Amino acid sequence: MKLPKEGDFITIQSYKHNGHLHRAWRDTMVLKTTEHALIGVNDHTLVTENDGRRWVTREPAVVYFHNKYWFNIIAMIREEGISYYCNLASPHIIDEEALKYIDYDLDVKVFPDGYKRLLDIEEYEIHRRTMNYSAELDYILKENVKILVDWINHQKGPFSPSYVKIWYQRYLKLKNR
Repeated sequence: MKLPKEGDFITIQSYKHNGHLHRAWRDTMVLKTTEHALIGVNDHTLVTENDGRRWVTREPAVVYFHNKYWFNIIAMIREEGISYYCNLASPHIIDEEALKYIDYDLDVKVFPDGYKRLLDIEEYEIHRRTMNYSAELDYILKENVKILVDWINHQKGPFSPSYVKIWYQRYLKLKNR
């Protein structure tokens, strides 16, 4: 599969462990791809839920996916500052149709003031039992929460204030071509 290139638009599809489509984002602009990572922007992007409900994202967001880590990161650019929504998820794959990953329920939200909150613990526990997450998968996800929190605490990668600014500025240049 040929990787998308800068300026291309792709679809992002989130699945659940049972193989059911969870959510899809249409027309994410690709800013950079490497063998391991993809950086893009959602800006008033159409999102379709598994029940057919549709909505549009409210603000621009820089998205980060890496095929070695069990999380992805959404940096939402808001008036009050940057908020992050981090999904604990399988490493992504890219095929002819979309960038795809499995969403494993747990999320970490980081507020503009740096406050962190682990979300959806109950949903994770229910799905862990009903969808039979293995002990190995449970371990991997919990270890990746630790990696993610370390990245947040040390402002690594997408959590660096300059990272979001640089990639958003790149998006604005591409958008206005």
